[in-house]
Amino acid sequence: MTMLPVKAAHTLPMIAPEHSWLIEELWGRDAVGIIGGEPKCCKSFLALDMAVSIASGLPCLGRFLPQQTGRVLLFAAEDALPMVRARLEGISTVFGTRLDALDIQVITSPTLRLDLVPDRESLLETVAVLKPRFLVLDPFVRLHRIDENASAEVAPLLGHLRDIQREHRVAIAVVHHARKGGSRLREGQALRGSSEFHAWGDSNLYLRRMGPDLILSMEHRAAASLGELRLELRTQDNKTALRVLDSKAACTESIPRPQTVLDRVQQALTDAPGPLTVDALRTTCRIRTQRLHEALRSLRNDGTITKTARGYLLTTSSLST
Repeated sequence: MTMLPVKAAHTLPMIAPEHSWLIEELWGRDAVGIIGGEPKCCKSFLALDMAVSIASGLPCLGRFLPQQTGRVLLFAAEDALPMVRARLEGISTVFGTRLDALDIQVITSPTLRLDLVPDRESLLETVAVLKPRFLVLDPFVRLHRIDENASAEVAPLLGHLRDIQREHRVAIAVVHHARKGGSRLREGQALRGSSEFHAWGDSNLYLRRMGPDLILSMEHRAAASLGELRLELRTQDNKTALRVLDSKAACTESIPRPQTVLDRVQQALTDAPGPLTVDALRTTCRIRTQRLHEALRSLRNDGTITKTARGYLLTTSSLST
């Protein structure tokens, strides 16, 4: 029997501070992670803004400087190739550069299924040959035909991407949707499907809308996160790109979220390991019985929750829509 190799903790290699970021304060060096949010929250725009920043060396969102630059590899499954080009050209123009000056490679295959061995091998070979600094896969739902709520099915796909990251030292961003009503939840819990998505990310970015505002929040496994930022889609010469609304400073305090009765009930059911009775919900949410019943009726009517013999729980559709 052979002993596993070990080292004293204080002798492990150190990461120099200047090499800890791919995009300073936004995305870690060699990090894997999620760009998440509900539909129409500009997730793809953010991913492309990051791609142009890394390929050009110019600040992402007009603010965050890339600490490393290089080739970007992109798979945009939901947009036609002319649309991908048009968006990248628009973002490049706002950056003050040209698309033909940037090393951004686009995978043109109509499908890429990471639950199929040949497709996984093809992606691995493509990364091995092109050696990108940053890989964008947009969105996760088009990369498989598995059950996103099943950890046993999600984990191997994310594990394969982690293997690619480690073998080829490439940062990977996966665009992923938030579940229905996700804006009511904490960011990591709002991601659609298995909790594996949240746990997997070294750097995760979340977009949500609060009234007219588009809000970006971020979290990192090994670094402190900035406060929430307000973003806007800014147009220049009919070209559009995301920018920080106040480029001088981040919001230093978390932007308050509405705490309605519906929010509190849905959050309690999200946090619970199983169904909750009316009594348990009333105690957890500190809501009067009449208001609680009104909230439960509203959430049942819109399909967010369902009633079982053991109590109330979130519906499958609210987890996977």
